Amino acid sequence: MHISQLVRGLECEIVGEDCKISGLNYDSRKVQPGDVFFAIRGFKTDGHKYVEQAAANGAAAVVVDQFQVLDAQITQIIVPDTRAAMAKMAAAFFQFPSSRLKVIGITGTNGKTTTTYLIKAILEQAGYKVGLIGTIQTLIGSETFPATRTTPESLDLQALLAKMAAEGVDYVVMEVSSHALELERTTSLEFDTAVFTNLTQDHLDFHHDFSHYFQAKAKLFANLALNSTKPKKTAVVNFDDPYGLKMAAQSSAPIFSYGIDQNAQIQARDLEIKSSGMKYCLVTPFGTTELDINLTGRFNVYNTMAAAGACLAEGICLNDIKNGLESVQGVPGRFELVDCGQNFAVIVDYAHTPDSLTNVLQTARSFTPNRIIAVFGAGGDRDRAKRPLMGQAAARYSDYVIITSDNPRSEDPRQICSDIEQGILAENKTSPGFGYTIEVSRSKAIEMAIKMAVQGDTIVIAGKGHETYQEFEDYSLEFDDRAEAIRVLKEL
Repeated sequence: MHISQLVRGLECEIVGEDCKISGLNYDSRKVQPGDVFFAIRGFKTDGHKYVEQAAANGAAAVVVDQFQVLDAQITQIIVPDTRAAMAKMAAAFFQFPSSRLKVIGITGTNGKTTTTYLIKAILEQAGYKVGLIGTIQTLIGSETFPATRTTPESLDLQALLAKMAAEGVDYVVMEVSSHALELERTTSLEFDTAVFTNLTQDHLDFHHDFSHYFQAKAKLFANLALNSTKPKKTAVVNFDDPYGLKMAAQSSAPIFSYGIDQNAQIQARDLEIKSSGMKYCLVTPFGTTELDINLTGRFNVYNTMAAAGACLAEGICLNDIKNGLESVQGVPGRFELVDCGQNFAVIVDYAHTPDSLTNVLQTARSFTPNRIIAVFGAGGDRDRAKRPLMGQAAARYSDYVIITSDNPRSEDPRQICSDIEQGILAENKTSPGFGYTIEVSRSKAIEMAIKMAVQGDTIVIAGKGHETYQEFEDYSLEFDDRAEAIRVLKEL
């Protein structure tokens, strides 16, 4: 492909030859002869610093946001925004793979991962080959690939979609993070159906305030039916969420609503939630069905309704939706039970926001005859404002709290724990027997919780879920909450 073909329709100035290119890259160390190198201005460094290195490695051209004075003679493609240009050029290079696939995107603060797995199960029940892109892993049918971020960088994402199309995938179900929307990762990717789960506090270190966070999420819906090459688009929106109606108003596509309390097209009635699962009557414009699902918690009622709504929008029949939802046994690190035969419950969950922690603790409370013991921390170099709010949630819905480290990154984990502690103190809980402690070592915190548990207690280990590592400033450690809990339980 020549540069002129690659940049068709792109606002740019080409300085140099219209040469033929063989690949795309945004890492100068990985550039091969004939590649185009994208100089991305990142959070820690600026890709423009590495243009010379890319040229030395044989790059045929570089994409920059201002002309670069270089020793090497190399074609420069000058654009207003190199991130947006990379997304558009990557889509063109891989021949617009999303046009050859049906793509369902899920966005929201909580519930994205579970909802993608539920949709995947339904679509497979209906006989489709499904690709999944998300926080835990990437799946192409039954083939598994590691995930590096919730939504991959635009170049990686387009390459992945092209691979899925080549391997006969019918549907792609993917998590769409607010970072991805703000950083142009999904630009030039055409969705068929978009799902909004909820909006609660998170990522304000990046978005600065809640309004900007909302607007980032809203981009998925505002752009859904714009410049469409596909015949039918649908936005599936949670009307019980305080931001549901506002998000629906942003949509350029027709709305398919769901909810428990508010009037919506898809509703859950006669809820029966137990520790082992839940039952409810799913009411839709296409009929009604009784569901008996292996997941538990009111938050999972919403996740299952979101999945049902997305699949109904795609024309999947109610029977396949029922069978698909009922086939899911669980999602890694999402309210995952660790059972070694002990007489108390141990639950590992990814909850890392005030709202998700509240949901998990409230669900645990609904079936716990004795105490709730919460073990959690908060990530370093991330939204600091949510830390005391998580402390408040833990104090409100637990009987004993152990504050510990999560992924401290470049921050002092003791300071993060102290930030969380302020929320516990602000809650000023006076219930008999309530207490808390700080144990910075996550391993020791989990061990402490398990050793203090008695029959009828429930331990909730929150924050990391499926993750198998801990991130510190300049290194990572192998660490899995589930494996750590199993180790202690077996020792006992």
